[in-house]
Amino acid sequence: MAKDNSRFWGFVSGNMPGDVLTAQARAMEGLGLGGIWAPQIYGPPWCALGACAAVTQRITLASGIALAFARSPFETAMAAMDLDRISGGRFVLGLGPSVRSWSEGFFGMPYGRPVEHLREVIHIVREVVAKSHKGELSSFQGKYHRHDWREFQPLATPVRPYIPIWVAAVRTPLVRLAGEMADGLIGHPIWSVRWAKEQALPALLDSLARAGRQRADVHFNAWFWVVINRDRREAIEDAKGTVAFYAGIQQYEDYFAAHGFQAEARRCQRWVKEGNYAAGAQEVSDEMAQTFVICGDPDDVRRRLEPVFEFVDSLTLVPPIGGLPPEKVAAYAQAIAETFYL
Repeated sequence: MAKDNSRFWGFVSGNMPGDVLTAQARAMEGLGLGGIWAPQIYGPPWCALGACAAVTQRITLASGIALAFARSPFETAMAAMDLDRISGGRFVLGLGPSVRSWSEGFFGMPYGRPVEHLREVIHIVREVVAKSHKGELSSFQGKYHRHDWREFQPLATPVRPYIPIWVAAVRTPLVRLAGEMADGLIGHPIWSVRWAKEQALPALLDSLARAGRQRADVHFNAWFWVVINRDRREAIEDAKGTVAFYAGIQQYEDYFAAHGFQAEARRCQRWVKEGNYAAGAQEVSDEMAQTFVICGDPDDVRRRLEPVFEFVDSLTLVPPIGGLPPEKVAAYAQAIAETFYL
């Protein structure tokens, strides 16, 4: 009897060669995974998802995430409709604000207050998807975006007039936004299992109740960094670079402080500002690494993740990448597949 892998999601990267990317997409669909994510690190996720759509028939395809403030919401809506058409109605638009230094620094785009800004972006995207084929778009004047659609020519009818939008979150304000108005919640891979259960889940349930919605209205997909290695010492050391990268982001300091690692996060920030990620990794203790990355042999990792299925709808398990050579990242990805999918 075939194994049911529908509650697991995989991911591809836009920097893969096309033949590798499409082979991975076919393999994930063949394994029966529930969905495929393509992230935006710097470049947008649309190209990778389009390639995946062309070689699959059933699996859900999602941006994980598209940076919400890196482009016009109008462009985001157009890309979402294109991908929904290419995939035959299988696309999910995952959106998140990322961090201020990326939006304003790398992309040169305004950031503002991320929750209210993302709320406005979601509203605009939904308006465009629902009305762009009807000739009903009217001008929009918001706090962050202004659109004049008086000369807009109606588009062909979309595959779906409503494309699901899932919100990515690190801390609880964005979890609450997902409960208020989104179709899904994407848990950041830097989440600890404890944070997911004791902070994110209550915030989601409370926001759903306040909005008069049900738990079934929001699909909860949690990401976790996972290092499966029978050499526990090596697993912990390999986790530290990724933890240092996120701890080095000043905007996330309060998240790490809530776990008791504020001092370590501040030291990581100093090294990251100098571009010395290897030194930052040295500031990450074994305890800190194991708090944010699930490390151990296959049985250990299964045991750590088993309670998570009590409160999430699906899981995305990802190997750490910080400071690791590509072949080691690939080996850890294969270990995830062998432990959970095969």
